[in-house]
Amino acid sequence: MPVTRTKLFAGQRLRELRKRDNLTQQTLASLLGISLSYLNQLERNHRPLPDRLLHLICEQYALTPAWFNDTREAHRLQALRETMGDPVFKDVSLTMTHMAEAARQAPALCDAFLTLYRAYMFEQQRAASSLPDTAPLEPYEEVGNWVQEKQNYFHELDCAAENFYQNLPENKDNLEPVLAAFLQEQHGLHIVQDTEMEQEGLVWRINRQRSTIMLPYNQTQESRIFYLAQIIGQLNYDKLITRILKRSAPKNKNSFQLARVYLGNYFAGALLLPYENFLKTAQTMRYDVERIRRHFGVSFEQVSHRLSTLQRPGMEGIPFYFLKLDIAGNILKSFSANRFSQARFGGPCPLWNIFRAFATPGQVQVQLSETTDNTIYLNVARTVSHEGRNYTDRPRQSAIVLGCHIQDATQTVYADGLDLSDHSLVIPIGPGCRACSRDNCSHRSLPLSGRLLDTGSDTRGVVPYRAYPA
Repeated sequence: MPVTRTKLFAGQRLRELRKRDNLTQQTLASLLGISLSYLNQLERNHRPLPDRLLHLICEQYALTPAWFNDTREAHRLQALRETMGDPVFKDVSLTMTHMAEAARQAPALCDAFLTLYRAYMFEQQRAASSLPDTAPLEPYEEVGNWVQEKQNYFHELDCAAENFYQNLPENKDNLEPVLAAFLQEQHGLHIVQDTEMEQEGLVWRINRQRSTIMLPYNQTQESRIFYLAQIIGQLNYDKLITRILKRSAPKNKNSFQLARVYLGNYFAGALLLPYENFLKTAQTMRYDVERIRRHFGVSFEQVSHRLSTLQRPGMEGIPFYFLKLDIAGNILKSFSANRFSQARFGGPCPLWNIFRAFATPGQVQVQLSETTDNTIYLNVARTVSHEGRNYTDRPRQSAIVLGCHIQDATQTVYADGLDLSDHSLVIPIGPGCRACSRDNCSHRSLPLSGRLLDTGSDTRGVVPYRAYPA
């Protein structure tokens, strides 16, 4: 069975491209060899962008098709689905087609509606529990939404980190002494290992009075290198980070500062894995995370996270989603450069291979899965937990999953041996039971939110109650 592609409605992206080059609709239509009315229909999402025009535009503007992906629309649609599942909307008849059309045709209106709903939910919770006045979104949610809006790619910071790496001394096989020497020469800071920091829950501390950088004793080398890169980002690129934040970051004070921390981490990852070199290596090694991490001397998680950021215009890698969670199902990190969207409420789907990874620590689990929007992904999952330091230590057990669309799967080593045309063994997964529309799933723990419950009939479902069909 051949892989089918969904229709690509790219009106917003076409407008962005045209306005970026200060072109009128007539000028762009002439450049593409199409009529003004046809371009107008494309920009209004009245017609999908055909492959012929997609490839022509990519050649004209040195872009790749990934630049036109509809990740924002997919994530907006997922948020609408969850929101419309609230019982307050039980009398509103909206199908998935209606919501998809709204997300495509009126994205700003949908965003305003979602913001209003979050504010409503906050007021409901505050009234019920006498909470003090705070922002409707937690800072980590605001920052997560902001990072997602940027597709987890920050061009200026990425290029700055790449330039810093290129200007380092030639011996880059072991970055730790190189970065330590830079901090000593440029800032007068030398490295000291502290045996007490682990008990304090700290990973690094700058003691300016003693001109030292204190690192925990017995940390792994890849962790030490990452921490030194974080510190360089904070000391040398604070002004650049501030400019990026002032331009588009959330304005709430806590969210703004949390976004600063995120950009510091982003800089560190981009320094250790400079974009062009990393992308070429990843493509040559067919995205084999274990081979790539050994090549660069970093961790499995660092490589996986970096793979989810490769969205430089004209030089994109595979658009991956990246997610990290603990053994209880708590989401620790979540970024997506493709359509994949995780529900905000409730736990993740238990059929996902990230949970199987906990049963096979250190081993890679590969899975083909289909989400409720009929998109098939290749998922690569593995535990990334650290070993305990002593008998009484209880290290966090966590795992990550990296996923790409099935149409990109053949570029990776993980598709070897899989019959991508046979969908009979594809695992149906959902965004969490609260937002999942798969009524016949034997793993369901809750009915789909917003449905009326059927508790008085002679039938029973997997849970002790069934929900009436929508």
